[in-house]
Amino acid sequence: MYKYLILFLITAFSCSTLFESFKEELNKDFDENAINNYSEKEELNIFNDNKMNNKERVKIPLEDFFKNPEKSSFKISPNGLFIAYMKPWEDGNRMMNIYVKSMDSNDELRITNASERSIYGFFWLSNNRIAFIQDKGGDENFRIYAVDTDGNNEVNLTPFDNVQSQIIDDLDDNPNFMIVGLNIRNPQIHDAYRLNVNSGELTMLAENPGNISSWMTDNNGVLRIATTSDGVNTSILYREDETKEFKSILTTNFKESVNPLFFTFDNNELYVSSNRGRDKSAIYTFDLKNGKENKLIFEHPDVDVYSLMRSKKRKIITGVIYTTDKTQRVFFDSERELIQKKIEEKIPNFDVAISSFNKEETKAIVVSYSDKSRGTYYYYDLDNDNLVKLADLSPWLNENDMASMLPISYKSRDGLTINGYLTLPVGSSGKNLPIVVNPHGGPWARDYWGFNSEVQYLANQGYAVFQMNFRGSTGYGRKFWELSFKQWGKTMQDDITDGVNWLINEGIADPERIAIYGASYGGYATLAGLTFTPDLYACGVDYVGVSNLFTFIETIPPYWELYRQMLYEMVGHPEDDKVLLTEGSPALNVEKIKSPLFIAQGANDPRVKKSESDQMVEALKEQGVDVPYMIKDNEGHGFYNEENRFDFYREMTEFLEKYLKN
Repeated sequence: MYKYLILFLITAFSCSTLFESFKEELNKDFDENAINNYSEKEELNIFNDNKMNNKERVKIPLEDFFKNPEKSSFKISPNGLFIAYMKPWEDGNRMMNIYVKSMDSNDELRITNASERSIYGFFWLSNNRIAFIQDKGGDENFRIYAVDTDGNNEVNLTPFDNVQSQIIDDLDDNPNFMIVGLNIRNPQIHDAYRLNVNSGELTMLAENPGNISSWMTDNNGVLRIATTSDGVNTSILYREDETKEFKSILTTNFKESVNPLFFTFDNNELYVSSNRGRDKSAIYTFDLKNGKENKLIFEHPDVDVYSLMRSKKRKIITGVIYTTDKTQRVFFDSERELIQKKIEEKIPNFDVAISSFNKEETKAIVVSYSDKSRGTYYYYDLDNDNLVKLADLSPWLNENDMASMLPISYKSRDGLTINGYLTLPVGSSGKNLPIVVNPHGGPWARDYWGFNSEVQYLANQGYAVFQMNFRGSTGYGRKFWELSFKQWGKTMQDDITDGVNWLINEGIADPERIAIYGASYGGYATLAGLTFTPDLYACGVDYVGVSNLFTFIETIPPYWELYRQMLYEMVGHPEDDKVLLTEGSPALNVEKIKSPLFIAQGANDPRVKKSESDQMVEALKEQGVDVPYMIKDNEGHGFYNEENRFDFYREMTEFLEKYLKN
């Protein structure tokens, strides 16, 4: 279920690290948000330390938080002899490009030439060739490119206008091909193709009949699973091999999720994350012949479980990852657990994760991080137990100057437990503070504990930052998710309001100095906060947010069309729920707004069209509300280019200072 829902309004690209925007390496032994849990006592110590210490807050330049990382996204070659990574190309407008170096040399070679738009991400095709992803101006019509590790033979593998490329399988056992999804034939759906990574030659493997939303291969790279949607019902289709026809083996309502993760190593069953007959998703094996869950692998009583770790080399499941207030790992395999312990001993006081292995799983890239550290990459030789530091993402940031992020919880007015995070400025008393309320995007996503450049910057400016996983946030079970249906601007917003009142009642927030700021759905929540609780906030910042539920639904991208009926059920139907959508649309209730509002928008945004911001600005100007408006012509759903991020946060800083500090 959630796999599809995050397509709708997921948060704008993170401005903290570029690797975070391309981090969905599902089914790999890595979770970039994975943080070991602290005890309640330790959390209390963090809170007291952040509130009561006498340390003076060191003012840090804005650019240090939001400039591109020094180096990021390290990945090891299949043979383990080379590493590739991204870093700014100083002669190319500081856009993120791919560099390659041998582990035996300090000499690096830039192999890409991106000067107008940073590369989103990349992966190894072979020991000598790399694929990377890029779009134009934030339009999200991603193209796939390939280039040799000496910088030669760069090929645009999907050189099609207004076509979005999806990677179905990079076929790590076949260096000459990958399997991709392309909506060339019909902009609303993606057909499956085998793509030659040297020539760009395409061979159709399966034509989408009009309702397939995703494709999946087995461990041999054979296309054997398809998932369909009619908007409210989801089916899993299966075939034994590519000569057979797909046949439906299971159909569920979209509220029930049986999400295929990958095939068992014998290719006879699936591993799935399923919530059928239960509230919290759990990991099972899945019988393809009978179309039902088989063996329960792992469950958690309080949260959904979505992710497995595996060793492709040894053909075993090594563990599971899930998130409570912080992300947890449970290991099933003693060898993998011992590797983790060895790394943690070498990098104490940080969470550590393996981001990539070589094919033999004898060498690895390791990343360490915390709520105060943007991250450090290492090269780890498992055979020799040798760890070598590769790079800090932001060596210019001193962890000792960063603020602690405290997991918190409070009760909603109807008795729900709402989990969230509170970050207090270093050296503050923790009382009577100016607050920036920061609801996440999605809305069917969630906030995580860990380093966040926006949060740390705002805390460094002297603001406490409050994040909350309101109802509908993912990971807390089906019931908690369904409580958000048709509740935009209503109980979902109440959860935010209740959190703000909790801060006031605890004496943490100065009730006269509270701002609300968010991106995407968080931008909508900002507008809803100013509209429906106009006396609660001194000002707001809306970043690529929805303002009118009617026009938002009317202008969804063509490749969301399969989910239109689902969107009607979750947000509202333009005709059947006209009153509901009218009541929940800030642009249609704009006369209630009296607090100043700063709006930022990408001109090429395919998810939340520029018209969403335009209509809000026009209406507010007519009633005399201060509404500064920033438009970036070369951006989409969030500002990806470094100079645009600087502009946005500079203006946001001046705006908050004007209305919260003066």
